[in-house]
Amino acid sequence: MPKPVSRPRITVEAYLEGEKVATERHVFINGEVVAMTGATKMHNRLTRRLARLFDDRLAGGPCEAFSTDVKVRITTLNDDRFYYPDLHVECAPLTPHEYYSERPVLILEVLSESTERGDRSDKFYAYRRLPSLMDYVLVAQDAYRVEVYRRAMDWDLEIYGEGQRFHLAALDGELSVDDIYRDILPPSSP
Repeated sequence: MPKPVSRPRITVEAYLEGEKVATERHVFINGEVVAMTGATKMHNRLTRRLARLFDDRLAGGPCEAFSTDVKVRITTLNDDRFYYPDLHVECAPLTPHEYYSERPVLILEVLSESTERGDRSDKFYAYRRLPSLMDYVLVAQDAYRVEVYRRAMDWDLEIYGEGQRFHLAALDGELSVDDIYRDILPPSSP
C-alpha cells in the first residue's frame, strides 16, 4: 500500500521571512504554505474603492484600514493561520507587528469564483475565532450585493442591495451599497 505524500511544513518565522521577498502572496495554515491566485480588474476596482471609503470614514480616529498586503493572524490552541483579507480594520492598540494584524474588528472579502468557497467556509470559520472580530463582510463582484455577518447577531447573514445602506460597528456609521459600486457596475434601474 502506498504511503501518503506529506507536504513539507515550515515555521511561522520562516513563512514571515519568505513573504517579505516572495513575488506572490501565500496563505499559511498550520505549517503549510499555499500560493494565492491573482485578482481580476473588477476585484481590484472594488478593493480600491472600499479602501478609500474606509480610509475616509476612519481618518483621525483610533482605527485603521489595511488592504490586501497586510495579513491577519489567527492563533488558537491547535491552529495557527495567516490570511490576506481584501480589507480589514484594526483599532488601537494595533498589533505590534509590521506585517500582520491579530485583533481586527472587521474583515471584508471581495468574492471571486476562485475564492468564494473558502471565503464562506474555512476562512469564515477561522476568522470567527478572533475575539476582536465584530463584522465579516462579503462583497459580490457581479451584482449590487453586500453580505454582512455580525458577532452580535450570532453570525446570521444580512443581505444588502442597490439603494440600501448598512451599519458597521468598526466605522461607527453606515456605508451605502451604491457608493461601493458607483461607476464600477451599472445601476440595475434607470
